[in-house]
Amino acid sequence: MSDLELLTQSLARNVKRWRGERGFTLDTLAARAAVSRGMLIQIEQARTNPSLGTVVKIADALGVSITTLLDYEQGPRVRVVPADQAVRLWHTDAGSYNRLLAGAEAPGPLEMWEWKLVPGESSASDPHPAGTFELVHVTAGELTLVVDGTEYRVPEGASASFEASAAHTYANHGDVPMNMVMAVSVPPVH
Repeated sequence: MSDLELLTQSLARNVKRWRGERGFTLDTLAARAAVSRGMLIQIEQARTNPSLGTVVKIADALGVSITTLLDYEQGPRVRVVPADQAVRLWHTDAGSYNRLLAGAEAPGPLEMWEWKLVPGESSASDPHPAGTFELVHVTAGELTLVVDGTEYRVPEGASASFEASAAHTYANHGDVPMNMVMAVSVPPVH
């Protein structure tokens, strides 16, 4: 298969995929991109080689990069993050920390974090955009979760979920370290 044929096939597969993930009909994407519905059908069926300008308009309308639309890779994409490459974004001298373990676009940002809070420490968070959800699972100790001024106890082995568009705080009021895994889902920008 030539490079041009490979690009045409990749573009067809990726436009169809991202249009579906965004929940856009052909008419919706055509209107957002200022590209005809007929052109989109030809692109999704790999029957045309559109101009770079058309690809840029479609990428912008879908909220993805041009390289994402032209990505050759087929099948599920797997990214392994070695333990020593997890990013520590916050820590205290006493030993509390959080680490971003992995992230993805699905269709908005999706992140998985590891947290440790030593006794007596806490971490406050400003409200996130509307539609942001957090899931926590406590693997050791007890989390005191404060959401919009209300306190919730999450013991070892328990989980909690909440919309994170309100101010929230993670705290350890116990006398042993608290460990948890947290997932954060942020809605895509439309």
